[in-house]
Amino acid sequence: MHRRNFLKRATMAIGLLAAAALPYGIARVLAPTEQRVPRHRRIPLPGALADPQAFQAACIGCGLCGEVCPPRAVQFYQREGGGGVNLPYINPEERSCTLCGLCMEVCPTEALTVTAREDLDMGIAQIDRAACYPWVDKGVCGACVVVCPLGEKAIGFSFANIYRPVVKEGCVGCGQCVEVCPHPSLPIWIVERSKGTVARHKI
Repeated sequence: MHRRNFLKRATMAIGLLAAAALPYGIARVLAPTEQRVPRHRRIPLPGALADPQAFQAACIGCGLCGEVCPPRAVQFYQREGGGGVNLPYINPEERSCTLCGLCMEVCPTEALTVTAREDLDMGIAQIDRAACYPWVDKGVCGACVVVCPLGEKAIGFSFANIYRPVVKEGCVGCGQCVEVCPHPSLPIWIVERSKGTVARHKI
């Protein structure tokens, strides 16, 4: 008799638990999922730990980096799940980093380390010469060269053609060149340093 009562109560408890969890399950299914965003539209903050997993473990999602950012360039992951929620990143197509260093100074953990701007490594600018106006002789530009906060150390013009931009090793990947680029196809973006400064097209 006792066993029967126990089984009855256990069954009721499981039923109640399932009923209580149902709204959360439905909400998760019906909620819009985040669109897949190309990797180059999400670059790390200046001074961020190089290892993404280490950065995720160190960042507590406090949001202070976004609060102090003058151009409001810092955005946060939303529907990434688990520890990825509220991790900061920068989309240079919308707002780029000005290398002011405030986010590094305000970070309460080791996720961001105060680093001289010449020593930062957020990536490196890569140019698609098949789409850049000066490189295909469709016009004169140079906005990326003019706006660069690091000047000739990071980007300059080709020796053979003073209007064709060439990215140099001194580029730290702040993305200001990406934000200012007037071309609708966006021929310049920030990539991992190992991928180089010139886009390689498959033939």
